Amino acid sequence: MTCVSSTAFGLIAGFFLAVCVVSTGCSGTSESPRRLAVAAASDLQFAMPELAAAFGSRHPGIVIEPSFGASGTLTAQIANGAPFDVFFSADRAYAERLAAEGHADPATLTAYATGQIVLWVANSSPLDVHALGRLVLDDPRMRTVAVANPEHAPYGRAAIAALISIGKLEAVEPKLVFGENVAQAAQFASSGAADAAIVSKSLAVSPKLSSEGRWWQFPADSHPVVEQVAVIVSTSRDTGAAREFLAFVTSAEGRAVLASHGLEAP
Repeated sequence: MTCVSSTAFGLIAGFFLAVCVVSTGCSGTSESPRRLAVAAASDLQFAMPELAAAFGSRHPGIVIEPSFGASGTLTAQIANGAPFDVFFSADRAYAERLAAEGHADPATLTAYATGQIVLWVANSSPLDVHALGRLVLDDPRMRTVAVANPEHAPYGRAAIAALISIGKLEAVEPKLVFGENVAQAAQFASSGAADAAIVSKSLAVSPKLSSEGRWWQFPADSHPVVEQVAVIVSTSRDTGAAREFLAFVTSAEGRAVLASHGLEAP
């Protein structure tokens, strides 16, 4: 019988331990999480991280990785092959366009929220939006009003439509400054680069903007409904996880999160 010295046995055991550590086949080694790339409209900057955290607590093996931008800009990126799994648009038309062009699965088109717009001013502003409402737009101290670029941002189009509806576009148009998306428009007013901003209610009620300013909500009938629709991208690397996340966002729990951020059920 061949004897193995204690020293040799230790070396052999150490070798196999090292192999086990670096090998993905060893039992007990945790699997890499499934990563879901989510393209999200800018009005979801505060709601989406909360949705992702709540979903992650129930699906610890799936990590949500959101990227934010104007819905039109994200649509162009997806059409050009950007590696997203799910698209949360602030406008039904963009999601439907991707589906019609074969870039998204039309069977997964899902309305997840409707949005409202508000006129937001910083706490340091002398403009009393609460008392004056739309009339504050006539105040000569309001020299600049930030809105999202209506060419590719749904909330920018809603802002222009609302100004037309309440008869204020002619007076406000020379004062307009455009952000790339609704979040940038809000940042202009928050930083003092603009005297006010017309932004989504979902941003206005966020902890940051609600503590830094005050707002007046435009009448719901002053602009077309901002119907926000999600869709799974055709090139998704994990349609299973994408469907699970979409189902969560539209569940009672997901809708409660959205409602807490000023986004109503469709």
